[in-house]
Amino acid sequence: SGVAWNESHQCRLVPDQFQMCRRNLEVMHSIVRAARQTKDICQKTFADMRWNCSSIRRAPSFGPDLRKGTRESAFVFALAAAAVTHAIAQACASGELPLCSCASVPSEVPGPGFRWGGCGDNLHYGLQLGSAFADSPLKSSKLGTQALRAMNLHNNAAGRQVLSDSLDTKCKCHGVSGSCSVKTCWKGLPDLGEIASDLKSRYLTAIKVTHRLVGPRKQLVPKETDVRPVTEADLVYLINSPDYCTPNPQLGSVGTQDRQCNKTSVGSDGCNLLCCGRGYNAYTEEVVERCHCKYHWCCYVVCKKCRRKVERYVCK
Repeated sequence: SGVAWNESHQCRLVPDQFQMCRRNLEVMHSIVRAARQTKDICQKTFADMRWNCSSIRRAPSFGPDLRKGTRESAFVFALAAAAVTHAIAQACASGELPLCSCASVPSEVPGPGFRWGGCGDNLHYGLQLGSAFADSPLKSSKLGTQALRAMNLHNNAAGRQVLSDSLDTKCKCHGVSGSCSVKTCWKGLPDLGEIASDLKSRYLTAIKVTHRLVGPRKQLVPKETDVRPVTEADLVYLINSPDYCTPNPQLGSVGTQDRQCNKTSVGSDGCNLLCCGRGYNAYTEEVVERCHCKYHWCCYVVCKKCRRKVERYVCK
């Protein structure tokens, strides 16, 4: 993360994308930012689940949970691909990259009361360069089976498709005293956290597939015959995941022992589900917080410190 991407020999840090890196040194800051976002947002999105994306901290040395075609792997590949495209698209709009700028003016006719303007996120350039960067190792590498490479390529594309579908019209008002008599609008992308939430929903409904001949070439098709066909925005996986209840290095499970749970929740973060029926230990903790804050003219806030006791519940 401390690399100044101005010398091509630094591209050896990403051997699978060495040539892509050398040709696009100015983009590498955006790629690094996308990698950080993927790590942080994945862990935040799955913080209340048995699998909490903790293994992503070891990237690029993925464990079995992210190497063997699980639905967890599907989510991480989709999110990472979306993050790279998202970072490049927004870097173009913010003027960080010399070879691109704002998105083209939308072809659709503006609605009543607004005009196209501003600086839209350059999704077109982001998709072009992002897909080349994310997909190149999978297309050139001989690592993994053909089925696994096909799965990862599909999930990369699904992440980008979900991102593309999220492009929305954003506006700024103009007028006397903020009357909004005129609006300037452009096409922009939401925060990556919103994309991750959408992908999490698709993770929960991911389709188990097999890689087999359909006509002249192999395709990913549902393992079960009564499942709907795979669409371009579906996440797909090849093998079932472990339940992640107990440690199992061969499967990439670290277990849920010592994880904090919510005693009153009936959801995935509830003590019953998160602790896998093993029970939990309760303990009391004293926390210090800012309280009784008062604003003083001008311009600072003074607060007191309050202590209170909080009950915590931890899985056995």
